[in-house]
Amino acid sequence: MGKQYDLVIIGAGPGGYVAAKKAARLGMSVVIIDKGDVGGTCINRGCISTKALIHSAILYRDMKDCEKFGLFAEHVGFDLQKIYEYKDLSAAKMREDLEREFAELGIRAVRGAATIQNDRRVRTVLPDGTTEYFEGKYILIATGAKARMVDIPGMNLPGVMTSEELLTSNESRYRRLLILGGGVIGIELATVFNALGGEVTIVEVSDRLLPNMDKEFSDTLEGILTNRGIHVHKESILEEIVHKEEGLGCRYVCQGQNKEAEVDAVLVSVGRTANTEGLFDPDVPVKMENGRIVVDDFFATNIQGIYAVGDVIGGIQLAHVASAQATYVVERMNDVPPSVIVEMVPSCLFVPISIVPSCLYTDPEIASVGLTEEEAKRKGVPIRCGRYVMDVNGQSIISKEEQGFIKILFAADSDVILGAQLMCPRATDMIGELATAIANGLTSAQLMYAMRAHPTYNEAISCAVENSREQRSGR
Repeated sequence: MGKQYDLVIIGAGPGGYVAAKKAARLGMSVVIIDKGDVGGTCINRGCISTKALIHSAILYRDMKDCEKFGLFAEHVGFDLQKIYEYKDLSAAKMREDLEREFAELGIRAVRGAATIQNDRRVRTVLPDGTTEYFEGKYILIATGAKARMVDIPGMNLPGVMTSEELLTSNESRYRRLLILGGGVIGIELATVFNALGGEVTIVEVSDRLLPNMDKEFSDTLEGILTNRGIHVHKESILEEIVHKEEGLGCRYVCQGQNKEAEVDAVLVSVGRTANTEGLFDPDVPVKMENGRIVVDDFFATNIQGIYAVGDVIGGIQLAHVASAQATYVVERMNDVPPSVIVEMVPSCLFVPISIVPSCLYTDPEIASVGLTEEEAKRKGVPIRCGRYVMDVNGQSIISKEEQGFIKILFAADSDVILGAQLMCPRATDMIGELATAIANGLTSAQLMYAMRAHPTYNEAISCAVENSREQRSGR
């Protein structure tokens, strides 16, 4: 017989810890179990750690280039060890805040390896080797995902690593780094090591970086990265990694031509796979598909009382998506009207569109929500696209961050906002306004009701909306 709880949560990342806090505030008894520290991959070796490194790297580059502001700084340098200490302190602060909230809300946090048995019983092997059992009215699985490796000769060599290993290692400065994969994680870390003076090569199998992003933004970002000295090889396949006297040799085919690069390390960033290893006893008949847990529209598995959210079920693999799904599930458990949604059907469409913001913390930042022009064309949706180039934005001129532009899409007939893409400073903060606008079915006229302060980056939204209205009036 195990200890009884209303809710047993497995996984203490953004899905798990948000569910735990929400459930406790609604009066449920909660235990949350994780093999590692609370916060999961996101806080400890993912989102927060990456963004801390990006912040340090961009500050370093800005300090070297501060002469454009009339400032002079001699002997600007960095200590990678101290940068990693700053990253670790940032993660530790978030962990401490979470642990304090857990204590205040009466949430029990357990470190251990959890396995789900029949009758919603969870066997947990603790670090000291002892075993503890928990039983829940409900079980919520939020174990996330782990970095996917590829079957290429040399993948087991020292110096070949995933982002999680890179973010927890500070042994080398990695003067020469090859990144396999031109997705969000790969590009963000390419930005870091390039800004710190490293020679960075990106090898991407598709014909563009960020394959799911608006093509115009992808092409513009590639130009920016190339101008900063990052080597971008698209339509390329890494075939072998070999040991060299001073590092690693990477042999790859780029658009039909054989190439080789000598590097200090290889970062494998080709996606993530659901983390379900050891999660179920063999006689627990949970439905799986391609390694992920299958759930219905309410995030319920095929076993009554067991739910799953976040990366472990596939779909959009973002921390805020896991948190939104977890909130939705806990609210349903308690018969509370849902307070979050991740997609909607605008009044002018017959197909759902995502209102999940997607953010890239490069310089300039990139953020997107809703439909892109390409998606609208594929779905046969008539649109108007308002555009604004940031080089005449007052705040961009002041900060000399003049690269970038904004696109906002409206339904051609009903004028309802359908999507937005931003490439500019603070884009990741500004995208929330446009996600809210899509969720509420606002028109361009309604978006213009609100004044946006001057000078700000945010006022560029008004300019892009106004541009779309000029198209509508035929001016």
